[in-house]
Amino acid sequence: MQLGFQAELALNYRHAYHAGNFADVLKHAVLVALIEAFKQKATPFSVLDTHAGSARYLLTSTEAEKTREFASGIKPLLSVAQMPSLLHVYLNVVRSFNPGGNLQTYPGSPLIAASLLRANDALVACELQPDEARKLKAEFQNDARVSCHQRDGYEALRALLPPKPKRGLVLIDPPFEAQFEEYNSILLGLKHAHQRWPTGTYAIWFPIKLRQDAEAFYRQVAQQPFEKVLVTELLLHPANTALRLNGCGMVIVNPPYRIEHSLGEILPALGRALEQSRYGSNEVRFLKS
Repeated sequence: MQLGFQAELALNYRHAYHAGNFADVLKHAVLVALIEAFKQKATPFSVLDTHAGSARYLLTSTEAEKTREFASGIKPLLSVAQMPSLLHVYLNVVRSFNPGGNLQTYPGSPLIAASLLRANDALVACELQPDEARKLKAEFQNDARVSCHQRDGYEALRALLPPKPKRGLVLIDPPFEAQFEEYNSILLGLKHAHQRWPTGTYAIWFPIKLRQDAEAFYRQVAQQPFEKVLVTELLLHPANTALRLNGCGMVIVNPPYRIEHSLGEILPALGRALEQSRYGSNEVRFLKS
């Protein structure tokens, strides 16, 4: 099998070093909000996770202990009592994998999604890296709602859409090893996905280092034939240096009805709980409405 540049880089990425960091917190809090919004209707829905990883991560592993990014992400959040209800849903999922309150395991996006799905809902999880894909398949081998594929996530947007049930969302969470090239892959993937499934909801995670890079991405997304696009941002530091991850965001294409109100409660709460300096900020706004 011949791999493209993006796929080769994805094979090198290991999320275990970053599991439970503030970027995971934002991504998974938004994912929970989206899933709970879809559950407002009785009809089944689907979730496609294009870059699923291995589903769960041991925070006592060598990789996690090397960076300890979870110590400024999920760990302080678990000790905050007053939270919006959707954040309690997210945190209770995390707690369910850590009985006794001792934080040792962090669930990845496919495990969080599967924890919230109903009996007739469906999850399709894709992961290219062989070892991660093996763990992913082992995690869900006894769950009939979940199908796992070892394949490139962008290719899955062409091959696996529209899903069954034909209502739901796609989570696109690439490693961004290729930096600016990743944005091009996202836009191309969204173009093909939207052609095949124009009514689907698409949630795309992206890093924020420099403000001008984020705004350039927004302009490109706004030029696409999407009717509505919502943006959420969580910044721990000013977006003025490419030398560190200052924040991250989620672009949501075809957002569920009134989801902006739910996210408008979640983002300030995350900003307060994860604050690292007085220069942090958070925002929820429409690019297109």
